[in-house]
Amino acid sequence: MPVKAIRENYAFEPKDVEKNFHGNRIVYVGWDHHLMFCAPVAFPLPPDMPFGALVEQVIPGAFGMHPDFPQIQWNAVQWRLDGEPFTPDMQKSLDANGVRHKSVVRMFTPGLNGIGGSGS
Repeated sequence: MPVKAIRENYAFEPKDVEKNFHGNRIVYVGWDHHLMFCAPVAFPLPPDMPFGALVEQVIPGAFGMHPDFPQIQWNAVQWRLDGEPFTPDMQKSLDANGVRHKSVVRMFTPGLNGIGGSGS
């Protein structure tokens, strides 16, 4: 449903701009076919964090409780960044991998389709 401002030329600076996150960027991470997590999870992350640290240190804290998580074959994960397929360089920073403020990183894990194949 569209929203209409109650006055003309209603303009403001959003509060979720990158400069308000103390050197971090908001990065959304989602796991396709695992709707136990209904939406991507938001993380405030430093732009110089290696993508590999996101995989090894951040993602397990959010998704590790899912029964499929221990079965992930990380070398087979298919990644998307802001809707486009991409192959991250695990050694390079989020910034060098093109991850920007409010980017969405999605992972698809072939062969893993949620609890009992339910997609959840």
